[in-house]
Amino acid sequence: MSKEVLKSATVPEQIAAGASALSGLGANAKLSQLKAYTQEPTKDTPLREYYGPKVSDTDSNLQAGNRGPTLLEDIHFRSKVSHFDHERIPERVVHARGAAAHGEFKLHTPLSDVTTAGVLTDTSRTTPVFLRFSTVVGSRGSADTVRDVRGFALRFYTEEGNWDIVGNDIPVFFIQHAIKFPDIIHAVKPEPDNEIPQAQTAHDNAWDFMGLTTESTHMQLWHLSDRGIPRSFRMVQGFGVNTFKLVDKHGKGTFVKFHFTPHLGVHSLVWDEALKLAGQDPDFHRRDLWDAIEAGAFPKWEFGVQLLKEEDEHKFDFDILDATKIWPEEDVPIKYIGTLTLNRNPENFFAETEQVAYCTQHIVPGIDFSNDPLLQGRNFSYFDTQLIRLGGPNFGDIPINQPICPVMNNLRDGYHQHRIRAGKANYCHSSPERPNRWGATHPTPVKEGGFGFEKRPVEGWRERARGPKFAEHYNQATLFWNSMSDVEKQHIIDAASFELGKCGDGTVIHRVVDNLNIVDNGLASAVAVNVGLQPPKAVRENHGKKSAFLSQVNGKFQKFTPAGRKVGVMLFDGFDIKSTEVIISKLKAEGVMVMIVGPRKGLVVSGQTSHQTQFTIETSRSTHFDALVFPGGDESYAQALRSGRVIHFAREAFAHFKAMGATGNAVKWLDSIALPQSLKAASTDSITVDAGVVTAGSISNDFADKFLDGVAQHRAWGRDVSLVAA
Repeated sequence: MSKEVLKSATVPEQIAAGASALSGLGANAKLSQLKAYTQEPTKDTPLREYYGPKVSDTDSNLQAGNRGPTLLEDIHFRSKVSHFDHERIPERVVHARGAAAHGEFKLHTPLSDVTTAGVLTDTSRTTPVFLRFSTVVGSRGSADTVRDVRGFALRFYTEEGNWDIVGNDIPVFFIQHAIKFPDIIHAVKPEPDNEIPQAQTAHDNAWDFMGLTTESTHMQLWHLSDRGIPRSFRMVQGFGVNTFKLVDKHGKGTFVKFHFTPHLGVHSLVWDEALKLAGQDPDFHRRDLWDAIEAGAFPKWEFGVQLLKEEDEHKFDFDILDATKIWPEEDVPIKYIGTLTLNRNPENFFAETEQVAYCTQHIVPGIDFSNDPLLQGRNFSYFDTQLIRLGGPNFGDIPINQPICPVMNNLRDGYHQHRIRAGKANYCHSSPERPNRWGATHPTPVKEGGFGFEKRPVEGWRERARGPKFAEHYNQATLFWNSMSDVEKQHIIDAASFELGKCGDGTVIHRVVDNLNIVDNGLASAVAVNVGLQPPKAVRENHGKKSAFLSQVNGKFQKFTPAGRKVGVMLFDGFDIKSTEVIISKLKAEGVMVMIVGPRKGLVVSGQTSHQTQFTIETSRSTHFDALVFPGGDESYAQALRSGRVIHFAREAFAHFKAMGATGNAVKWLDSIALPQSLKAASTDSITVDAGVVTAGSISNDFADKFLDGVAQHRAWGRDVSLVAA
């Protein structure tokens, strides 16, 4: 028997039979399907040409003599290099840079009264999912931590077919009608003459468009807020953005918006941190997601819905079909119905993450579209863009895009068609009583599970127009501003000042400040001073309304937990063994990802005890971690602390408001050398907490608990960092 082996190359029987058994596999259904297309070579796998023959030499050209010309008949050279020359495909026009993971969705609260969708009514199911996060503006090679909206595109591989929620981490969008989508994207992309700047809106074209397009004002505030620079993909909310409909067994519709709330809470970077990470680790977010899943710290979200009866459609002062507006939770509460978990990284980035083709038009029976004008345009555009990006209409046959239910239709031929459809039946007739002469590929009546649209009247003049409530552009922008904490308001001011400070056209800057003045005079005045303008006079009274659900600092139901955080334990030779073991044990017990940072790659040693470093002071910075702890040690440990790089670690973490801990001789170093004049109560006599910095003579369980409290709080916003240069 041949030793030639390709691991996992055998097609499972259920797939060969047309995927009819996959739906019974639950969360493993998609994984089982993908295994049919997965190849992993072993030591016994020979290299072969794409058409079969084994290759004897892949290192040297076929030449006429050892110094002669390469021969045209070198078929291996030609096939190898030609394939390489064609390996790139067009990147996505938007959301080009992303990362994704597999997982599962488990429904715990059925919606049987408003929909027939099995994924939303059958609590016995576990549905496979594939979730892709992304930035919007930048190219595939841009950095993760730029200020931008983050895509949150989720596919449910349901038993009835693929259901895609193609959303963002922000619940609103820049525009109301899809016809303006090319304009907003052209404007925020790099300027066309010099392709600068990459992956950011801090330039004239972007703010010229946004200043002129006042419907984008609400989105501008979200974009300028801390939401624009998330700490992690694991800590972003997901929103469907558009308004959809759920349809019950009687054909009656209910308006719905989709929400995903992370178990780890919604948290962000600070701006200086985001800027530095863009250079220090451009892959920060995708690495964070990958590492967490590999470590078993599986990210989770609660899936919720806002439901609105059709008879209540017009009872608000905004139009519920306007994608630049939220449905305030005070008016329409979120009902949480299930848990989304990511638990497996892709096997191959290109085959899965790059080739996945999300489409808003991918819905299943029991779900329908509303008249949301942005959604209506997205339904065309998302499908259309795959035709050029993935080479034709058969992109649905790419393994990551295949549903887990059996698929048979009369869509024929096209580039890359690989299904062999036997028989002569290549058309069908919609009447079950009068099928084609083979009786094959018949439609399914709605009452038996076939897809059907909600019946609803359509009337009106054919015109380019918008509903009257679409004309109001400022009330919810002011609501968002009012709902922010003082810290978050200052961050919005700083962000707007940075963005406009990068603009060179005075007309653009004036217009944006004038627009912000309609939102709030205090906001506009602060930004105006920062960009060299006179504070404007108030033109509109702030309505004073707030929402309790929008702030990341003090928002209702915001989650603060140490779980899933990355804590850098700073170890050098001679570290305090007992303190180190206590803090590592306590951190791991709370679900913290402990990262040992040392002077070199390899082991850091104290007596007979050693720890393997994951990072060194040269291969990382404080920006890679949520918190730092310095356990102290002997004189060699104290000597290592005097390194400028280590001092910078401490100062930078402090300046970024992160939780810090120090014991033993690290306390005096922190107080007198690393952070002189910044700490008021650092001590080795007892456990003290000073501006988010925990100090003590040694690490005890009480010390660890106080440190963990600081880690959970994400930032020590009350800290004075004015004297710290980092």
